[in-house]
Amino acid sequence: MNKLEFLKTRLNVFAGDLFGGVNSAVIALPQALAFGVATGFGAGAGIWGAIILCLVSGILGARVPMISGITGPVAIVIASFMHALNKDISSVIFIILMAGLLQLLLSMTKLPDVVKYVPYPVISGFMNGVGAIIIIMQLNPLIGLKPFSNTVESIKNLFLTLHFVNPAALALGVGTLVIVFFTPKFISKFVPAQIIALIVCTLVSMKLGLNVEKISEISAALPQIHLPHTTLHNFIAYFHYSIMLAIVLSSETLLTGLVTNSITKQVSSPKSLLIPQGIGNMLCSLTGCLPGAAATMRTVAAIKTGAATRIAAIISAVVLLLCLSIFSGFVAEIPLPVLAGILIKIGYDIIDFKLLKVLKYAPKDDKYVLAVVFFLTVFYNLIAAVGAGIVLAALLYAKRLADKATITQTVIYDKDIRKMERSVEQSFKHKIRVVHINGQFFFGSATQLVAQFDEMLGTKYLILVYDSDAELDISAIFALEDIIVRLKAQHIKILLVINNNQIREQLVQHDIVTQVGENHIFYDELAAIDYAKGRLKRKLDRRH
Repeated sequence: MNKLEFLKTRLNVFAGDLFGGVNSAVIALPQALAFGVATGFGAGAGIWGAIILCLVSGILGARVPMISGITGPVAIVIASFMHALNKDISSVIFIILMAGLLQLLLSMTKLPDVVKYVPYPVISGFMNGVGAIIIIMQLNPLIGLKPFSNTVESIKNLFLTLHFVNPAALALGVGTLVIVFFTPKFISKFVPAQIIALIVCTLVSMKLGLNVEKISEISAALPQIHLPHTTLHNFIAYFHYSIMLAIVLSSETLLTGLVTNSITKQVSSPKSLLIPQGIGNMLCSLTGCLPGAAATMRTVAAIKTGAATRIAAIISAVVLLLCLSIFSGFVAEIPLPVLAGILIKIGYDIIDFKLLKVLKYAPKDDKYVLAVVFFLTVFYNLIAAVGAGIVLAALLYAKRLADKATITQTVIYDKDIRKMERSVEQSFKHKIRVVHINGQFFFGSATQLVAQFDEMLGTKYLILVYDSDAELDISAIFALEDIIVRLKAQHIKILLVINNNQIREQLVQHDIVTQVGENHIFYDELAAIDYAKGRLKRKLDRRH
């Protein structure tokens, strides 16, 4: 590559990072404002937290873009701390400092690898719970009233609060919901609906002089560093809070990392993800800002717009800083019902409709885990919910294995077929490959298996043979879907060999058969091999 081509490539990469950074900042702005107000820290703390975290992750983080800032789960945790500690912000800031330090310590261990083994129903139940909490907690601000401190109080007083509706606030709130839910995609593709709602509804409020609560005050000045005043007693009393926050912050970042790795086909180590987040969150605490994590929605938006490196995170921070400096007067006029409407849309987006649509086909065990995690998240405690979900999933899986434990005679896999597979691969120059999924394909093995299908260079037909009789759980089904998408992106035809009617029925229910094609599902491996050989020979005959 000559210098001109190298320069052109670098400019294209920078252009992608520029557009990706700007797009993610536009998405982050209303969310940071809304979460800042919802936690009780204030809108400025939300934006400055996003700026600090994006800068740190852009300078110290993994090569891939990781757009960071406060997210739904983090906001819920911080709000619960504020309620538990009677809005003692200084104590919450100390908790954030300890959580950032714990993230650094966590990055030096093997514990972050455990996130790969968290069952999908646990993650889905948690995210659905967080989405429900955000929606329930914002019903009061939407109609112009103060929010309750928890979901139970909000639900108990739901009908009582309807007698005290502020009509102007309700009108703005409903207007915001209409914009964020019904803006056509060809418009929101270029300008996010949340930004449109923020600008339009704020201008309406300003022009009509509506009597509604507003942000009122936001500082564009650089936050000052202050060391928190604390004692050993506070350290002991608040340590469990910091552990809870560190787990939520780290889990969100690691899950975003998994999504980013899947999209970019690059591998970022947990250490490279957690160290900048830990340092960034410690800086957030020292400056009185809200902590955060790598946000999946913002990161994916940046990558889809063209971002390829961590420069996009720095650009996102710079754009947020410019918005804060130039438009601080306008930001102060933003009505709280508008932010409530935006948060309700965020809560809705967090809900895992992908799983809910196929829930009736899911195994009963997955439904039990999902329900337990969801209800504990909404009505009790986020970390207890995840812990209970993981334990329940493990126990139910152990029970399934125990129930299947029988003394049976097994036939060792035919060596001649193994030789024949190798012969087919070699004679067709690996245009045909045969891959066996041996053992149980469940949440523990699904993530590991997906990573093995990243590169199948030269392959035209991949014959995937599922040897086990064990039914697939939701994690395995979604992993199989991911494998199919990856292989299709590499223009590889997939042939599935399934000799169990129950598993075949599962694939029909979850539309896997539709994605692969009915004629690409086989009971017998030899039939699949003959099909692939025949298709390749026909293509060669046509060329000649």
